[in-house]
Amino acid sequence: MTAERVLAPTPIAAYRWRWLALTALLLGEAMILLDATIVQVAAPAIHADLGGAASDIQWFTTAYTLPFAVLLITGGRLGDISGRRRLFVIGVTGFMIASSACALAPTVGLLIAFRVVQGAAAAVIIPQTIGLIKTMFSGDEMSKALGSIGPVMGLAAVCGPVLGGVLTHADLFGSSWRAAFLVNVPLSVVVLVIAPKLLENRAPERPTLDMTGTLLAMIGIGLIVYPLIGADIAAMSGWSWGAIVAGLTVMVAFGLHQRGVAGGGRSPLVEPSLFAHRSFPAALVTSTLFFAVTNGLMMVIVLQLQLGLGIDVLNAGLTLAPWSVGLAIASWVSGAHLVRRFGHHMMFLGLAVLLVGALAAIAVYHAADPTVYPKPLLIALGVVGLGVGLFSPAFFTIALKPLQPREIGSAAGLLNGVQQLGATLGVAILGSVYLNSAASGGPSAALHAVQVAFWVAVALVVMSFVSSMLMIEKGASDRAGAQH
Repeated sequence: MTAERVLAPTPIAAYRWRWLALTALLLGEAMILLDATIVQVAAPAIHADLGGAASDIQWFTTAYTLPFAVLLITGGRLGDISGRRRLFVIGVTGFMIASSACALAPTVGLLIAFRVVQGAAAAVIIPQTIGLIKTMFSGDEMSKALGSIGPVMGLAAVCGPVLGGVLTHADLFGSSWRAAFLVNVPLSVVVLVIAPKLLENRAPERPTLDMTGTLLAMIGIGLIVYPLIGADIAAMSGWSWGAIVAGLTVMVAFGLHQRGVAGGGRSPLVEPSLFAHRSFPAALVTSTLFFAVTNGLMMVIVLQLQLGLGIDVLNAGLTLAPWSVGLAIASWVSGAHLVRRFGHHMMFLGLAVLLVGALAAIAVYHAADPTVYPKPLLIALGVVGLGVGLFSPAFFTIALKPLQPREIGSAAGLLNGVQQLGATLGVAILGSVYLNSAASGGPSAALHAVQVAFWVAVALVVMSFVSSMLMIEKGASDRAGAQH
């Protein structure tokens, strides 16, 4: 018998193979973002079907974003140790199974539990993407591949709210809100079919896992967030405040533990050198505040439309479309053109536009009839989306620019984790403000409640202005050569 000769792939075949593999990575990332926004729109319908306390609506989102935030860096470390392709496949498989379980959940408690598993799986998927892209591409191709992440995420942001409304409203085969979770199954299957084309990749020097640090972070953040869900913040009990203080104390212990781990030559979850200058801690505070506003407001708007006005889920999703479209367009223009010319000024312009949009929404709500859909709100939400899109590319560019190359991976993971933490706090705080203000019942109470929530968001945006100013180091130039 003659031995078979294995031919190396042609350059064209290799090119197609790499970009097909990139499709799997981008689809995996987009699926994670879609899941968050789809469920926010479907949440009132889930509550109407499964019952439970009104605060459970917040848990449908928080149960996903909280483990996502806390386990993100650990997920990256697992990829460094065991292989990024392997962890990516494990994460997508777990996400698909958890999504199916969410769709079949018969009770609120089980749904929330399965959402926790979804969030943990998301934390395994996301950190592997950049490393796998760097393994498959080099030079200009790598820049193009990394640059494709932004537009895909923008498209997911546009499609998420609308798709959530369409799927839930369509009630395919009587699935109602369950279709918002089932959509992840075919997407996951496509990713898993393509995933074998990914190249395996590990860190050249395998880091150690800091499980004690992970546990401290989970306990500390959990103690802070749990009392805020459904709480009347102005009248919280001593137990609630005690839990928050305990959570802050645990986070201090977490910080001390990280210093000890780094001093012992092991791999901490958070690189202590990131806090040597004020700019990065200021970026963490800014990210927390900013994403608390955007995610919290999105939930409040959906609650007002569906619970306050009785609008169906389809129109609730379509109401968020101007926000999503504005975000996608402004993010692309800002990242591709404006940041490299105007630098950090785009960050402040984005916050200013966001503030104008929020104040315009308050004015619309103030003049609105409590029982009538406020059409001018669409314009105000479009302005909010423009502000969000202008801010984001500039923010991440400025946040990462002063760091050393060895710090970028840890910093990016921490920024992503804090982004999810901000989303968790925003849903907890603004959602609680709305639900408690609307508790007296009736359209007028709901209309007043959404205005109160927006005023709280305005205060958070003003605080973001202050913290973002601390990100700018004296004499620093961030215009030429800035990369998003």
